Amino acid sequence: MVAPVAGVRLEDRVVPFPASISEAARAYLQRLVGVDGTPVNARYVMPPPEDREAWARMKVAVDAQYGAAAQARAGELTSTVETLALGDTLVHVATPAALARPDCAYLDLHGGALVFGGGNACRVGAQTQADLHGVRCYGVDYRTPPQHPYPAALDDCLVAYRHLLSKHAPDRIVVGGRSAGGNLAAAMLLRARDEGLPMPAALVLLSPQLDLTESGDSFEVNRYVDVVLVGSLMSNHRLYANGADLADPLISPLFGDVSGFPSTFLQSGTRDLFLSSAVRMHRKLRQAGIPAELHVFEGMPHGGFGGHAPEDDDLADDMAGFVSRHWAKEDEARPGAGHAA
Repeated sequence: MVAPVAGVRLEDRVVPFPASISEAARAYLQRLVGVDGTPVNARYVMPPPEDREAWARMKVAVDAQYGAAAQARAGELTSTVETLALGDTLVHVATPAALARPDCAYLDLHGGALVFGGGNACRVGAQTQADLHGVRCYGVDYRTPPQHPYPAALDDCLVAYRHLLSKHAPDRIVVGGRSAGGNLAAAMLLRARDEGLPMPAALVLLSPQLDLTESGDSFEVNRYVDVVLVGSLMSNHRLYANGADLADPLISPLFGDVSGFPSTFLQSGTRDLFLSSAVRMHRKLRQAGIPAELHVFEGMPHGGFGGHAPEDDDLADDMAGFVSRHWAKEDEARPGAGHAA
């Protein structure tokens, strides 16, 4: 007797870009595929985790690419940036031209598949959040593999969070992260809670990389449908973990105990490779009694539509509204409140 196939066999087909998204969004998706429809990013193959020299070369190349793309956006931003050294931890402090809430702070953890995205990209990311929220944003330029595998990045994030707690009341702090930064944001709160530190006012997780075991449905369903993250990042994950268990909650926070977490904003897209991670974390938070919002955007791949589609603007508005509402809860109780930067 032939055993049944434990899955769905797909025909060879092209998945069209949906007419239900904006023209700018469709144009972004089109730019990321070749004339035959194959995602451009499919050309890039990550080295095996043990080849540290190859990873070091790739990191230099990718960070230069990320930095150039970030610099192209920097002219649109008005926040000024200073870099703060907290021991081994570098933090880029972005201050908006109009400081709406001097007593509030946003801790921003950048993306980059747990390996890339530091330097100029991190600085511009901090400026972006400072401009959006009208508060000082602290962008953590955390250490990354191959030179600094787990737990270096997590250690750096916790150092930065402790620094913010020395300057701001916890209910005046919001922690946010995109992609790999979402992993570190959630993992940092797990560790902070277990070390007796207070929780922030809110948590923002954008296309979060919460499951390094890649156990969710979207890792198969959205493979090659996500034109940004085309397929598995297992080589990145093993490089980052450096032999530690990928299911450890401090490495894959989806598997952690989220009791005591703050209100959380989660975002993903129907074409995001990490969609299942956002969906599962949302359910986990709700089941633990934590207020949580899940915003899933039609046709959106990992990380959005490049920042210039109406859907990207909607996401920024939704996120800014969520963050502002949580700070506003304390505004009347803290007339004229302020803390040193």
